[in-house]
Amino acid sequence: MDIEEEIRSLQLDSADNGDVNLEAGNLDVENSDDKMEEGDDNMEEGSRDAVEPVQKVKEKKEEHDEVEMNKKRHLNVVFIGHVDAGKSTTGGQILFLSGQVDDRTIQKYEKEAKDKSRESWYMAFIMDTNEEERAKGKTIEVGRAHFETETTRFTILDAPGHKSYVPNMISGASQADIGVLVISARKGEFETGYERGGQTREHVQLAKTLGVSKLLVVVNKMDDLTVNWSKERYDEIESKMVPFLKTSGYNVKKDVQFIPISGLLGTNMKTRLSKETCSWWDGPCLFEALDSIEVPLRDPKGPFRLPIIDKFKDMGTTVMGKVESGSVHEGDSLIIMPNKAQVKVIAIFIDEDRVKYAGPGENLRVRLSGIDDEDILAGFVLSSVANPIPAVTEFYAQLQILELLENAIFTPGYKAVLHIHSVVEECEIVDLLEEIDMKTKKPKKKKPLFVKNGAVIKCRIQVTNLICMEKFSDFPQLGRFTLRTEGKTIAVGKVIDAPSKKSKRSSTN
Repeated sequence: MDIEEEIRSLQLDSADNGDVNLEAGNLDVENSDDKMEEGDDNMEEGSRDAVEPVQKVKEKKEEHDEVEMNKKRHLNVVFIGHVDAGKSTTGGQILFLSGQVDDRTIQKYEKEAKDKSRESWYMAFIMDTNEEERAKGKTIEVGRAHFETETTRFTILDAPGHKSYVPNMISGASQADIGVLVISARKGEFETGYERGGQTREHVQLAKTLGVSKLLVVVNKMDDLTVNWSKERYDEIESKMVPFLKTSGYNVKKDVQFIPISGLLGTNMKTRLSKETCSWWDGPCLFEALDSIEVPLRDPKGPFRLPIIDKFKDMGTTVMGKVESGSVHEGDSLIIMPNKAQVKVIAIFIDEDRVKYAGPGENLRVRLSGIDDEDILAGFVLSSVANPIPAVTEFYAQLQILELLENAIFTPGYKAVLHIHSVVEECEIVDLLEEIDMKTKKPKKKKPLFVKNGAVIKCRIQVTNLICMEKFSDFPQLGRFTLRTEGKTIAVGKVIDAPSKKSKRSSTN
């Protein structure tokens, strides 16, 4: 009896303090079960006493986890670069080194790769999960995975490098905060990716346009027999890339960092290079570089914006996307634009964890009530009711023409495919308003009838369906876009105004 009384008093104390000794709680339930003859009432009381503190502990634990999770900053990292540069292998190695994948899984992938006579692909299998990707050795979809360092939670977005899958790469880069440009140091491979038509160039230009402001240039395959950690080869690649990065709009001193690695062996990734392997490198390893990157803070109190990249049915309608602005709580009433559907937030998930609140920069799955998944398309935006995102079929833009198709002239009537955040929509250039003189940065006096490669113009663009967008000056993430045609990026641009303000514009011009 003494023991029972002790347990009872311990349990009552812990219930008062909001904590509980779980073993004591369980013992009490067992004791009350043993004492059935004392009556059902006692048993119910004992159970209730045990369950309530357990519930409190559960709630406290959830709150604690949420606080822990939100303490660390969250960054999306997109891996970009030419096909076969080693993006998926590097991503897979990061997951292995950060403990996200165990040895047994790696052994299974090694065997699978060996059976396909592709021994060096086994690390890429961590990121490339579908059979087509594994058979061809090419990433097709944007692979998604998570890892953590001491200060930061990262989401890896492994973008396809092949030119046929650039639209998928665009959707990956539009969600990213920072980019890792993977370049192969192997003789001939860097040159193929860098020459005109190679994906290294197009990916860099797209990444800058899509808002990837910080870039880590990872010189991969430094262990290759044609390279063997050669400083000359590393310097040659850096000297060719720096001028190109500058012309793409990157401030190389502030926003770009070069790092030599071996993605397959994991060298200079989690720990720094040893002098035996490479005597000339004194810089950081990849994990250190990722941790030290500073990105601009977003406004958690701004109007809520979550461009939807995917939707599915899961105990209701669930949408996926990255919070570009504002915050969301369970129970919030929101609106889906452009179809103006009022919805309520039932649950929020970050990775696999359910949370009560999420701020800007987080990748979320949000379960909603009040709408069917068939009424949602990729490119729709979940936004605050008080300040919804504008939806338009026409807008004014500033465009830079990169490289038109052969014999093509950029005139009113030119048709292309518009990519803006998660929207992909056919568009037409309705009017060329003015051309900017690149020397004076001022508009030319004569209104252009057509323009050529390299021109910067202001124009009016029309789309068939209503799409959501913001002015670049208000929301850069939702006001940048690219124009593509026949599998090629021909222009990059930013939204400068909506047509409803036409009268205001003409009065100020």
